[in-house]
Parts: sequence; structure tokens; C-alpha cells
Amino acid sequence: MVFGWIDEQAELRRRAGLVRTLRPRPADSPLLDLASNDYLGLARHPEVTEGAARAARTWGGGATGSRLVTGTTELHTELERELADFCGAEAALVFSSGYAANLAAVTALAPHGSLIVSDVGNHASLIDGCRLARGSTQVVAHAEPDAVRKALRTHDGPAIAVSDTVFSVDGDAAPLAALAEACREHGAGLVVDDAHGLGVLGDGGRGAPHAAGLAGADDLVVTVTLSKSLGSQGGAVLGPARVIDHLVNAARTFIFDTGLAPAAAGGALAALKLLRREPERAARARAVAADLHARLTAAGLEAVRPDAAVVSVRAPSPEGAVRWAAECRAAGLAVGCFRPPSVPDGISRLRLTARADLSGEQIARAVRVIGETRP
Repeated sequence: MVFGWIDEQAELRRRAGLVRTLRPRPADSPLLDLASNDYLGLARHPEVTEGAARAARTWGGGATGSRLVTGTTELHTELERELADFCGAEAALVFSSGYAANLAAVTALAPHGSLIVSDVGNHASLIDGCRLARGSTQVVAHAEPDAVRKALRTHDGPAIAVSDTVFSVDGDAAPLAALAEACREHGAGLVVDDAHGLGVLGDGGRGAPHAAGLAGADDLVVTVTLSKSLGSQGGAVLGPARVIDHLVNAARTFIFDTGLAPAAAGGALAALKLLRREPERAARARAVAADLHARLTAAGLEAVRPDAAVVSVRAPSPEGAVRWAAECRAAGLAVGCFRPPSVPDGISRLRLTARADLSGEQIARAVRVIGETRP
């Protein structure tokens, strides 16, 4: 039978408790949301939605082509200037997604003969970038600068180290300053994905590299997403102007992909301007995460201390995690459910995201539901 192997794979997933299904949500969901990545609560903010709508009315529903043909508008250029200025980078380049931005940065900066040193806990988009790059890859222990040093010593030639700034599963932060030092000892570049740091860490949400004192460094390249703290869609690469120029000419996910839709660019730009005006949102997201962690552990749950806005709670098994998340949903609470292969250590979790707009009552309610439904 054609594609008969698909049925075998489906049965294996079912037995392992790893079946995934789509669950369309209504526009007016009654659930308390601790599952989305809307860290600053901006996805539905009137200024952000109006920025998206105004951009669509002005520029149309789509970018109409790749960035090098018709897909670059004045709006894209303004967003790039604002992102670079906000994060302290020399230049920025906007992509259709954060995933595409990571593929671009890794593949374009790791040619034949180069080495990529990749943290074992990195996001799938960075892992796929390593797989597609023409350089060789060494995967090293999680958040271990000495492991990066050891790997770099084995190579004589161009090299980059690649890491998330905040890891999406447990919400722990990478030791960026120490990683940068390890790279500089060997003349290597550092490429970091700040998807979960932008809007949460750093002065007024300027990101994890800014918090580590690395913003604007000539040996640092930062990728971000516009779909989390900025409540929109898309991604960007930030770094030295000559690196950005290289991506324009060499990154396949930039050259051959349709540009980011104007509505997404307009929404992200509005969110960025709002964050400049209300920098306290970043500190509030961190405070909510700390409060969640304190209440969860006080209730006897095994929760990982958050470095940003992600709080994970250990589950007994993949099946147990699925049931736990389903019972939370039935009780009016939406939480994330991470199982293999999304978790590198094989330990399933509920994944909670702190939002700057959550009230103390909502935090207490969430903890109560999680505790009452625990397996």
C-alpha cells in the first residue's frame, strides 16, 4: 500500500502516548490562557491590532513577492530600523518567521569547512539549521561553556557556537557572557536565538544579549521572533551590518521566501513602540513567572525556577501529561503539554507561560487547578 509505513508510525505514536492533534480555538475562548507565548499580553492590544489592520489597508493582504523583488515595503524597513535600535544592534533583517530566521542565520554563517557547536537543548529550528548547513556540527552538553571550548579546540577554521538564550522547555537561561568569552578565545562567532528573551529580559525588554552586556558586539548575531512578546508573526536576525548584508545575498530562506505580510509587520512595529512606552511590562512578566513558581512549589509540585517567563512542571509520563493538560482544560485552564520528541531529556512537562497582564487572582486560580488535577 502507498504510504503504508505511515500507519505503522501512527500506531507507534499511539502506543507511546505521543499522538498530537489540532485543537482550533474560538475567538472568544473562555479558558484562562497559560499556554500561549503572548508574554506581554499584546496580541489583542488595541494598538497592536490597529497597527496590523492599518498596514493591511495600506499595503494589502500580502507582501506580493520575495523581499528582493516586491516583498520589501517601507514598513519592513522601518520595522528593521526600530528592532535594531531597540536591541542595540547595528542592523536587522526581517523574515517570514522566527524559524526561517534561524535557518538563515545558521546556514549562511556555517559554510564548507566551518564548525557549528550546538547546545543539546536548542530549539528545533536551530537544530534544523545545523542539519542544513554545509559545515560540520558538534552537539555539546547543555549550557556548558567549557564544553563549547573543548569543541572549538578540535577545529582550525571558521566556527560558530549556537544557543538559545532562554530554552523553551524549562525556561532556563544560557550563560551568554561565558559563552561569548569561550567563543572569543578561539575567534569564533556566537549565534543566539532570543525568541524567549526579547520583551522579557534586559532593560525594558531589550533581550537577553542586552542584559548580558553583549548588545552590539561585532562577533554576535541574534535571532528573534515577532510572535511571542510582540504578539504578531515573523522573525528577524540582528547583528553587524556586514553580516546582515551577507544574509541578504546568501540566506535561502530570505532570498526565496515571500516577505512577511504587511499586517504582521505593522502589528509588530506597533507592539515594539508600545513596549518602548511601557517598559514595565517586561518586569511584570518576570514577576508573574516568579510568583507562579513560588505558588506551584509551595503546593508541592515539581516546578523549574524560571529565568524568564516560562515555568515548567514535571509530569509522570507522556500519557500522564496529556491527561493532566486535558483535565486542566476541562477546569477552564489552558496549559502547554510538552512530550518527546519536543523535550530533549525525555521528561514530559506541563509548560506554563507567564503573561504580564495576569492578575494575582488568575495566578492563584491557575495554581489551584493544576494542583487539584495532578496525576
